[in-house]
Amino acid sequence: MAIKHNNQIQHNHFRKDWQRRVRTHFDQPTKKIRRRSLRRAKAAAAAPRPVDKLRPIVRCPTIKYNRRVRAGRGFSLAELKEAGIPRLVAATIGIAVDYRRQNLSEESLTANVARLKAYKARLIVFPRKGAKHPKAGDSKDIDLSKTETIATVGSALPIAPIAKGFSEIQKSELPKAIEGGAYAKLRKARSDARLKGIRDKRARDKAEAEANKK
Repeated sequence: MAIKHNNQIQHNHFRKDWQRRVRTHFDQPTKKIRRRSLRRAKAAAAAPRPVDKLRPIVRCPTIKYNRRVRAGRGFSLAELKEAGIPRLVAATIGIAVDYRRQNLSEESLTANVARLKAYKARLIVFPRKGAKHPKAGDSKDIDLSKTETIATVGSALPIAPIAKGFSEIQKSELPKAIEGGAYAKLRKARSDARLKGIRDKRARDKAEAEANKK
């Protein structure tokens, strides 16, 4: 709204000293180098373990994006049980667990169980430091010189994008047109389903009437 007449200016905050409150980021390139060095130090401290955990394959939420797959928060308890991995042991061998997640389809359960089994087949569990005897679950008779280590689990077991939900076809491959039209066909099928009980009863009554005449 425009101001009219020579009145007093409301809330005239003209001495805010804004230069003192401005935040600059001239250290951004140096911060980038520092983050990289911290990642390297973290990987060196965790070696030969990978720095990340194994994550499940889940679908993105909402109708707009549910054709895409991505890494989820953690495996459900049903998936761990199907793969034969105790839920308390899973967190100790680099598997993320989500206690709240539920499997709503057989496809997601099958895909993530296969992912767990592939991880379990390639997993090597080293004995604890100072342990005289290996515990249950520890790998035995390992040749460390021939053992391959990875920095991230995602590089060894990547989540590949799935195929598109549609494909192009030729015009000659189109299905033949329905006689009378699809709408009439659907209405006829709906009517037949609704009147099935009445027609069956009518046919039974007619058969009984003819049987009584004889």
